[in-house]
Amino acid sequence: MTLDPGTIPPHALRRVIETALEEDAPWGDVTSETLIPADATATATLAAREPGVLSGGGVFVAVMHAVDPTIDAIVHVPDGSRFAAGDVLATVSGPARAVLRAERVALNLAQRMSGVATATAQYVAAVSGTSARIVDTRKTTPGLRALERYAVRCGGGHNHRSSLSDAVLAKDNHLAVLLAGGIGIGDAVRAARERIGHTVHLEVEVDRIDQIEPVVAAGVDTIMLDNFTPSELEAGIALVAGRALVEASGGVSLDTVAAIAATGVDVISVGALTHSARALDLGLDIDVDVAGADAGAAPTEG
Repeated sequence: MTLDPGTIPPHALRRVIETALEEDAPWGDVTSETLIPADATATATLAAREPGVLSGGGVFVAVMHAVDPTIDAIVHVPDGSRFAAGDVLATVSGPARAVLRAERVALNLAQRMSGVATATAQYVAAVSGTSARIVDTRKTTPGLRALERYAVRCGGGHNHRSSLSDAVLAKDNHLAVLLAGGIGIGDAVRAARERIGHTVHLEVEVDRIDQIEPVVAAGVDTIMLDNFTPSELEAGIALVAGRALVEASGGVSLDTVAAIAATGVDVISVGALTHSARALDLGLDIDVDVAGADAGAAPTEG
């Protein structure tokens, strides 16, 4: 399986893999180079220890190939697919030292990404039957944003802005600075709208009902209602009256997301998709062939 370059930017993936491999073995894999014969070959299976949703199959392969392009790695389950405990997700064969060198980085990334995809799928299932979209936030692991955003999509979710460079999103701290300078929310939004024109998305976060009208009237594309109760969300949606997209954020969990979606919001942003997702339990089971010996035999001295 090869990674679709349209899913994860190749330069971002390359940077993550290079950094991770350098971190894991800055001067080589001393253990494998000491104990494993140079001509030993290995066959390994990537197996699921628990059920989940796969993300990072192509990343797993890319790590193996970054260590040694001669490694034969095949993913059997497409990203975004559900799997059961015990399922074989991928097989790997090639020089044993190289497979062992790549093992931990490949597993770390696949486990992390599959954990994000699995968590996202749970939220998506919880809002099934509503019009609400589950989206991620910028609360990602530093350096892994491109991979985690891809994992959210594998779980059936959607992406919010990728970075601070992508859109105008005025949050509470921005508004606090403006208000301290005597600038009203409505005036600030109108000025921003004029400055950026119609091609840049403009979103503003509010935390009170009385802030909604001046913000919407000033021409926002999306208004974020932060930490509103379901009844407050319904009242806010009525005030917006279709003039902007309505996003709910704050206090979102698997216990609350269905009630939030039922209010009719367009978007629900969930930081927990990335900042609290648990890495899924995947394992790499290896059989080694040492210079023609039986598979699984221990390395001989020499």
